[in-house]
Amino acid sequence: MRTDARAHHDPAVRGFASDNYAGAHPEILAALTLANGGHQIAYGEDDYTDHLQRVIHSHFGAGAQAYPVFNGTGANVTALQALTDRWGAVVCAESAHINVDEGGAPERMAGLKLLTVATPDGKLTPELIDRQAWGWEDEHRAMPQVVSITQNTELGTVYTPDEIKAICDHAHERGMKVHLDGARISNAAASLDVPMRTFTSVAGVDVLSFGGTKNGMLFGEAIVVLNPDAVHQMKHIRKMSMQLASKMRFVSVQLEALLAKDLWLRNARHSNAMAQRLAKGVRQVDGVEILHEVQANAVFARLPHDVSERLQKRYRFYFWDENAGDVRWMCSFDTTEDDVDGFLAALKEEMAR
Repeated sequence: MRTDARAHHDPAVRGFASDNYAGAHPEILAALTLANGGHQIAYGEDDYTDHLQRVIHSHFGAGAQAYPVFNGTGANVTALQALTDRWGAVVCAESAHINVDEGGAPERMAGLKLLTVATPDGKLTPELIDRQAWGWEDEHRAMPQVVSITQNTELGTVYTPDEIKAICDHAHERGMKVHLDGARISNAAASLDVPMRTFTSVAGVDVLSFGGTKNGMLFGEAIVVLNPDAVHQMKHIRKMSMQLASKMRFVSVQLEALLAKDLWLRNARHSNAMAQRLAKGVRQVDGVEILHEVQANAVFARLPHDVSERLQKRYRFYFWDENAGDVRWMCSFDTTEDDVDGFLAALKEEMAR
């Protein structure tokens, strides 16, 4: 049994399975070290969480309030609890993370109902929302109270600010609120080349789940309340949802390091650029089809199943729809051009076999 402090993995090994596979950015690790000295008040009354609020204001407006949490599922579930009543329901895309990848947590833990809508590209529209936004006075049906969208979507597509504003206006006209799952919000902003507020607070989003882990943080996300009138007792719900960190400074300082300057944007622009490089190379490989427009840091493709299985032995990645042969390739803040070119060479080799 090894007892030394050497790495248990080969740091040179890279894959395209998930941006969660990447380590923490060196600037994030430096910030954690900075925050580690001495004692600070627990449960969010520390200097770092206080300063984070001012950083959040610079991105989302003076009325925004950040509530650091441990992870993305926790952010989504806690936010949706604060936006709904016990009889409430949330309209979302069928492909939404809250529906597909959170183990039923929104329904089990938050006690709400998800009303899903099939979408061709992962994006809701006012017309699609209306397929589930009805029956508010019908006691036999869970009441639609929230629309939840993801930016960028689980299919790698990006809403424009106008598309989100149209959704917010439509939802608010019907007495509903809007939650935005921003697990990869930085990638969306980099793709659109606009400030994050343009498609959140300015567009009318009520509550945002801000993601940092996929963009260079070690752990932690934040719920950002953009409209305080839309939520009920967020701080109490965060505690009840087991998302209140005692040593919150270590989440807040990471968010501060990511957002205070341009680290969030540098990382996102790089991962997006690597996805574009990958997509450009994939388009030159006969027999491989790109399924969705590549707008952020994900490439969805369809290729022969046996090719994917052989390629997975060389590079980690996941099937998206194994029966159809669909796969997802994710790029990260630390993906290099050599990583992409090496993967493309392996793909060509396996396709030629």
